[in-house]
Amino acid sequence: MVAMAEPGNHESPNHASPLAEPQPHVIVLLCVYHPHEGYLRQQLDSILAQTHQNLSIWVSDDGNDGDDQGTRALLAEYQARLPAGQLTIVQGPQQGYAANFLSLVNRDEIDADYYAFCDQDDLWEPNKLEHVIGKLAAVVAEPALYGSRTRLIDEQGRAIGFSPLFSRPPSFANALVQNLAGGNTMVFNHAAKALICHAGVPNVVSHDWWTYLLVSGAGGTVIYDPTPYIGYRQHEGNLMGANISMRARIVRLRWLFQNRFRDWNDLNVAALEEVRDCLSAENQRVLELFARARESGLLTRCVLLKQVGIYRQTRLGNMGLLLAILTNKL
Repeated sequence: MVAMAEPGNHESPNHASPLAEPQPHVIVLLCVYHPHEGYLRQQLDSILAQTHQNLSIWVSDDGNDGDDQGTRALLAEYQARLPAGQLTIVQGPQQGYAANFLSLVNRDEIDADYYAFCDQDDLWEPNKLEHVIGKLAAVVAEPALYGSRTRLIDEQGRAIGFSPLFSRPPSFANALVQNLAGGNTMVFNHAAKALICHAGVPNVVSHDWWTYLLVSGAGGTVIYDPTPYIGYRQHEGNLMGANISMRARIVRLRWLFQNRFRDWNDLNVAALEEVRDCLSAENQRVLELFARARESGLLTRCVLLKQVGIYRQTRLGNMGLLLAILTNKL
């Protein structure tokens, strides 16, 4: 297991009075790429309206300077009217959204008690951070990750449904074949940040799935909350929308037969092999068996995967997983 750094004294520009118990400092990790400016403004307003006020925002803009003047002007507007240091803007690496988020986490100057991934077009409930910190506060030293269900909203912010509700426990065996929650819901502690930084910026499918793999693999605490605290906006620009419609499920089934799922697992397994020292002894064994199973014939594959105990969160998801196992698309 990698040694985890302890959080230090992290106070933001709007910290509480010295006479009061200081609130934990939260850094919001907001990544943008040519956003709809109206959506971004609403997202920023929902962050600044949080009941938990000890927060700072770091924005990594992955767009091109020449094409992104509206975004930069909007961010500069907010930066000018907020206390010094509360909103910081950096240029992203322009290597995709996963690299954008992970490179932001890996910045040494980003130092707080908790860190919240944030997309450019959602809406946070006012008590989101207050609620999440209450959930994570009981975990003192080990890596801890929070994720939740989402309330789906349309382009005008109207409620249109919910993301699937999961009931099985979070685990590394689940993380190997499924991400538990959207990155736009994820908040993690300082020990989890140290873990992510130790792993660097590998070539992985997504920052949120990678974070779930790392924290669960290291034997950390993963909390799944069935109550949503964000409005997840569904629109044509979504890189990954909610998997709830029949059309979305058909698309994912097509991905399976196009080897998309297998390619994703190739990337994740290769990245995990590079940080085996971060995994618990049991999960190192689980990873080894999973990797062997993926390269074995059907009978051996089934025997090894039974030992691993992989599972997805829903009945339909497990039907798809079984299909992947039988057709060697895992």
